[in-house]
Amino acid sequence: MNVKHKMSRSFLFILAVSLLFLFGCAADEASSANTEDNGENTSNTENNESDTTSSDEEVAATEYPIVIEHAFGETTIESKPERVATIQWANHDVALALGVVPVGFSAANYGVQDDSGLLPWTKEKLEELGADNPNIYQDTDGLDFEAISDSTPDVILAGYSGITQEDYDILSEIAPVVPYTAGPWVTTWREQVMLNATGMGMKEEGEQLIQDTENLIKEKASEYPEMDGLKVAFANFSAEDLSKISIYTPADPRGAFLIELGMEYPESLLNAIEDPNSFHTSLSAENADVLNDADILIGYGDESLYEAVKEDSLLGKIPAIERGSVVFIGNNTPLAASGNPNPLSIAYTIDQYLELIGDAIDKVDE
Repeated sequence: MNVKHKMSRSFLFILAVSLLFLFGCAADEASSANTEDNGENTSNTENNESDTTSSDEEVAATEYPIVIEHAFGETTIESKPERVATIQWANHDVALALGVVPVGFSAANYGVQDDSGLLPWTKEKLEELGADNPNIYQDTDGLDFEAISDSTPDVILAGYSGITQEDYDILSEIAPVVPYTAGPWVTTWREQVMLNATGMGMKEEGEQLIQDTENLIKEKASEYPEMDGLKVAFANFSAEDLSKISIYTPADPRGAFLIELGMEYPESLLNAIEDPNSFHTSLSAENADVLNDADILIGYGDESLYEAVKEDSLLGKIPAIERGSVVFIGNNTPLAASGNPNPLSIAYTIDQYLELIGDAIDKVDE
C-alpha cells in the first residue's frame, strides 16, 4: 500500500470521528434544550396520550355494528346514520334535542294550534337549529311510505309509536327501523330517548340528555313537596257517554310521569287494571269507587265537562270530583299534547303543568 493511499484513509478516519463528535454535541444540546423547556414536551406527550385515550373511548362508545333488540326482533345499524327519519309521535323531538334535524318526520296530529304540524317546542328547537323548512310527513291517516322512502333515510326511528308488524316489514325495506321494545304506545320518555339515541349512534349523548332532563324534573318537583306520596289517577270522561271512565295506566308515559313527579296510583285502581302492560283500561261508571282513594284526578277536558261529571249520579260521588281537586287539561292544546312527555315537551310545559297540579292539591284539604 503506498503512502498516498494511507494518508487518504487516515484523513477519512479523522473526518468521520470529527463529524461524530459534532453530531453528538448537537444531540446533547437538543436534549438539554428539550429538558429545560419547562416540561412542555412532557406535557404535550401527556396531552397526546390523553387525546388518544379520549378518541379510543369515543370509538368504543360508537362501535359498529350496533344491534338493537325490540318487539319485532332486532335491528342492525352497520354504520353511523347520516340521514335520520322519524315517524309517528315525538320521536323527532328526541333527535332535535340531540341536535339532529331529521330528513323527515311525522306531523303532530294533536295539540297543534295552526296548520304547521308542529308543536311549539318542536318549532322552537327547529328555529334554534336553523331548520326553517323541515320535511314533514303528512301521515296522520296512516304512514306515508312513499314520502318516507323519498327522504332516503339511513335509519327510521319509531321508539314511541304504534306500528304493526306489517308497517315494520315495509319500513325495513327502506332503512333499518328502531321501534318500541315492549308494546305500542307504552315507551317511557327515557326508553324513547335511549332507543332513538342508540339508533342514531349517540348513546352517550342520549344518556346525558336523560340526566339533564331528570335534573330539571327533580328541580321543578322540589318546589311542590306536597306531591310526595299523593294518590293520583289520569282519568278521562266523555260528556257524550258518562257510563265509562278511560284510565291511562302507570305503563302509559302520562301515568309514569305522574309517578316520577312523586305521586302514586291508588291501590284500588291498580287492582282494577286487568293488563298492567297496557297503556289504557276502561272502567264502568258503576265501578267509579275504585277512584275514591285518589287525592286528585287528572284528565282532558274543560269546565263544562267537569260540571257534567259532577252532576252525574255515579261519577259525582267520587271524592276528588266532589271537592274539585281535579286537573282538567284543555283538550287538543299543547299542554294536553305534552302529556306524552319527551325532553323538549317537559322543559316547555313543566311549570304550567305543576302549577295546575298544585292548585288541585290545595283543594284536597279544603
